Amino acid sequence: MPFSEAEVQSARGAWEKIYVDAEDNGTAVLVRMFTEHPDTKSYFTHFKGMDSAEEMKQSDQVRGHGKRVFTAINDMVQHLDNTEAFLGILNPLGQKHATQLKVDPKNFRIICDIILQLMEEKFGGDCKASFEKVTNEICTHLNNVYKEAGW
Repeated sequence: MPFSEAEVQSARGAWEKIYVDAEDNGTAVLVRMFTEHPDTKSYFTHFKGMDSAEEMKQSDQVRGHGKRVFTAINDMVQHLDNTEAFLGILNPLGQKHATQLKVDPKNFRIICDIILQLMEEKFGGDCKASFEKVTNEICTHLNNVYKEAGW
């Protein structure tokens, strides 16, 4: 997973732009995921009855989970230059989603792609390009955790 110092700085700079408004941007990512991929709502019993994007945007549960997703990614971004620490955050998260929550691993690629789309829409293609390696590493390592868990 080695990131060069330039890649680390570029990725952190890109992430800081979107993380400044973690709750709203995290919510926007989840609302887009639930709207464009309605099957992803099936993992959230308290989101299932929400059909409109507006209702989801106003939901404390959706907003809270969006912020948790962004906070977890932020923790990983802070450790891009330390593989052990990065995996120390990512591996337990993957284990929980694989074994307890039983979330299909394809959903991580979906959410990462939506984050990249939002970055590009708000801050341009350079911002997205600076963060693509991070999302690829997250998805690759989560897939490895899932394989180890028997998926």
